[in-house]
Amino acid sequence: MQLQPKPADYPRIRKALKVYKVTSVITGVMLLLLCAVMVMKYAAGVQLFLFTPEGFAQFVPIAPEGVEGDFRAEGFDLFRAILIAHGWFYVVYLISDFMLWSPMRWNFLWFLLIALGGVIPFMSFFLEARIVRRVNAFLDSREGQAVPESPAQTPSPAASAAQTSEGQS
Repeated sequence: MQLQPKPADYPRIRKALKVYKVTSVITGVMLLLLCAVMVMKYAAGVQLFLFTPEGFAQFVPIAPEGVEGDFRAEGFDLFRAILIAHGWFYVVYLISDFMLWSPMRWNFLWFLLIALGGVIPFMSFFLEARIVRRVNAFLDSREGQAVPESPAQTPSPAASAAQTSEGQS
């Protein structure tokens, strides 16, 4: 039997879904930037530095093997910044994944699948669309099933007043 989210958690799930949507898009964009950086570094053999003495941006060839300690490019290493930023955004993405996965009470494989969205290019975009549809459909169906109390169960204000006046006489 699959565990179902508790109705008390529905507002928390909606908030977690909003956070997940934002973090999945940011992580996906950062991952695509990271892929572009890796292609430029390993296929083209260059790195991008900003604010160098030669200008605003400069592609610098990668240092030969074993020369890394002697080779110092001046400026801001944009490639390293993208790598670090993606790493931190991925941690935030995992937290948002847990914030959504836990109250939805999915099995652990869903958590792992969503976590892969921050590692496999384009997967976060596809997963984000699928997860949002799935969670919204679930919440809409469950919140639509909430049955309001019938009038026979809840006394009307006039009946309540009549009962209290009878009790006073």
